[in-house]
Amino acid sequence: MSRLDFTDPATLAALTDMLTASGVDGLEIATPDVQVKLVVSAPRAAAIPASTSPARPTAIVSNFTVKAPIAGHFRVASHGEVTYPLPVAVDTVIGFIGVGHVLVPVPAGRAGLLTGRFSEHGKLVGFGDPLFEIELQP
Repeated sequence: MSRLDFTDPATLAALTDMLTASGVDGLEIATPDVQVKLVVSAPRAAAIPASTSPARPTAIVSNFTVKAPIAGHFRVASHGEVTYPLPVAVDTVIGFIGVGHVLVPVPAGRAGLLTGRFSEHGKLVGFGDPLFEIELQP
């Protein structure tokens, strides 16, 4: 297996493209020779002009699926029994993916009500597998 050259701009561009396509917001790699940290910032949503917004508020409720950011063994964040629905904030850690001795946190990603879990504690999950469902609040 060949080693990646982290000083090569083409390699960094390819890694950045893969992160963006996968919905991953960052990656940090450390070797004895080099340390690389890539951060992908999400594009800001375009503002909707006030003249095109509805005259009255609408109560549209939609669901958001939290997916595994990496392959590994799924771990539930809480130690006790979870009662759904459970209010969560954007940065609330709701689970982990274990890869060897490393635990990768799984944040909610959206504020709302955590309404369900798709995977069992300790189960092997792949990248992008659905883990939780969050009901977004208007």
